[in-house]
Amino acid sequence: MEPPFVFCVNQDAIEYAFRQTRVLYVPDRRIDSFGDTRFNFRLITESLDEIGVCRIRSGWVEANRPRIIRPSDMCGVETEGFGAVAARFFDWMRQRGVDMRALFEYGFRFCRSEVTEECVHDVCAEVQDRVVSEALSSGDPFRAVIYGVDDAWEVSLLGFMLEMIQKSHEINIFDFRRRGIL
Repeated sequence: MEPPFVFCVNQDAIEYAFRQTRVLYVPDRRIDSFGDTRFNFRLITESLDEIGVCRIRSGWVEANRPRIIRPSDMCGVETEGFGAVAARFFDWMRQRGVDMRALFEYGFRFCRSEVTEECVHDVCAEVQDRVVSEALSSGDPFRAVIYGVDDAWEVSLLGFMLEMIQKSHEINIFDFRRRGIL
């Protein structure tokens, strides 16, 4: 039996996917300062193999605080449910000088669920509008809709999580100060 084809995401593919990723519907909630936060995502990509076909990947992605305090030489970001692309993505970010001290020093842990995938035969803009409308009417404060790149969709998902960390930063700092931690 032949092993399944595995797409090797190189540095150029990571950069392209990161730059093309757009959050179409931002969750109302942010990453919790003192707990775990789970976002329900719909990630829309255009098929590279067929014209007029979009993929909608659905699942959840979670940002967790570390369960134990780790020594400084073991700092980093843990990923669960992500392929090897996650490590390549964080290496790519580091090489570009992106300040990720909060991620690495604190030891964030990202988890993702099994992902379901639906192929839709329609124009991508129409699919995006429909999925955003569904998110609006869902009332789910943790719902996110993301547009990404098909062969490097995990990069798009991780890019979304980094954006949510940035958007949550000021709220988290306020919470830390209010509790006397900072």
